[in-house]
Amino acid sequence: MLRLRPYKACDAQEIAAWIKSEYAFRMWSADRYDKYPITPDDMNAYYNKYGNSGQIWGMTAFDESGIVGHLTMRFPKDGCLDEVRLGFVIVDNLKRGKGYGKEMLLLAIQYAFNFIKVSKISLGVFENNTAAINCYKSCGFKTVKREITESYQCLGEVWNCIEMEIVR
Repeated sequence: MLRLRPYKACDAQEIAAWIKSEYAFRMWSADRYDKYPITPDDMNAYYNKYGNSGQIWGMTAFDESGIVGHLTMRFPKDGCLDEVRLGFVIVDNLKRGKGYGKEMLLLAIQYAFNFIKVSKISLGVFENNTAAINCYKSCGFKTVKREITESYQCLGEVWNCIEMEIVR
């Protein structure tokens, strides 16, 4: 049975080890970190910088075997507590394809709707990340059209984002 709890600094060691290539790293973080590979100190510095301000908080998924996934939640608009945005969604690379990602996301959705009391949960995903897109769709997320497509320069290519949301 999967559970969700607040991120702890000691989680960074394991989470950072799941990212096995720069491609996977950029899929996970876009340009939010300056360099690959990420270290546990880099990850904790990010949370210390943004988490202490209340802008973002990390959540860690775990079961009897230990931690299996991680994601962030944040309010994307200053002063607006009606929407939570998910980010940095990752599952232990040895446990992918076994339903952990979907279960973790369903817990996060339940947490956001029932505890934080938002009416919308949003996220962005690169269009070349089909496994993640399929997972998000299986959780009830729908693609949303944007006037301007968000794009990032990653590994010498332009990666476009797909905006997705689920509304209560």
